[in-house]
Amino acid sequence: MELPFDGAISAFYENGAPKEIHNAILRADKGDILEASYPYSERLPRKHYERDLRKLQIELVKLQAWAKESGARVACVFEGRDAAGKGGTIKRFRENLNPRGARVVALSKPSDTEATQWYFQRYVDHLPAGGEIVFFDRSWYNRGVVEKVFDFCNDDQREHFFHQVCDFEKMIAEEGIYLFKFWLNVGRAEQLRRFLGRESDPLKQWKLSWIDVEGLKKWDDYTAAIGETLTRSHTKQAPWIVIRSDDKRRARLAAIRTVLNNIDYARKDPRAIGEHDMQICGGPEIWNA
Repeated sequence: MELPFDGAISAFYENGAPKEIHNAILRADKGDILEASYPYSERLPRKHYERDLRKLQIELVKLQAWAKESGARVACVFEGRDAAGKGGTIKRFRENLNPRGARVVALSKPSDTEATQWYFQRYVDHLPAGGEIVFFDRSWYNRGVVEKVFDFCNDDQREHFFHQVCDFEKMIAEEGIYLFKFWLNVGRAEQLRRFLGRESDPLKQWKLSWIDVEGLKKWDDYTAAIGETLTRSHTKQAPWIVIRSDDKRRARLAAIRTVLNNIDYARKDPRAIGEHDMQICGGPEIWNA
């Protein structure tokens, strides 16, 4: 089978990855957690995961019905390291929702026209109308992290972004939009294991890009950009919710619970939502634990 990017990910695993990362992947069984600092050694059992997910998705259906009736607007921003599970988490949010009122925004690079506009302008067009839940699969925070790491913006442009982003999000919150900013973080060995899985799976190869391949070599650059971004854009009006996603199952449940716990919608059942897992879900202080 022909591998994308001429097998560059496998080549990095064999010849470029730090020895401890390579060995962690080599020794691991399928369900093992590779990150030593992660508070669980194994994935959440599927039976428990599917039981809790069903309860949470029923609550999401209630939330959507309430939003439609009340005109509430909900925006969920998903950011994180590559392969941290953003798309999979969004999929579980939307699985049983009416797609007419729950849409995904995943923008490509700016067009020539958009590149001349105010940086936030093209994102404003996709904010939710009354009764809508919108999921941003990456967002305006491209400028804080990816554009910095790959020199797609200069330092003045990035500084201007940080000068404006907190006020921009404050206006969104003051407008009455429920804004959730999720940062999904994954350990280096788990990230590479997921990339290897995508590389060898014809149904998932489309998820890989040149950015992913080159980003493997820029772990430390990403770490510095992420740390600065989380610190400079974490505010009372729009706080970051950091979720350690080495276990995708726990991460998905934690994200859904966060939204449900922070909105007072009709017929809410707190017992069905369950307890918040503070070991893997918190503020910026846990992102690089």
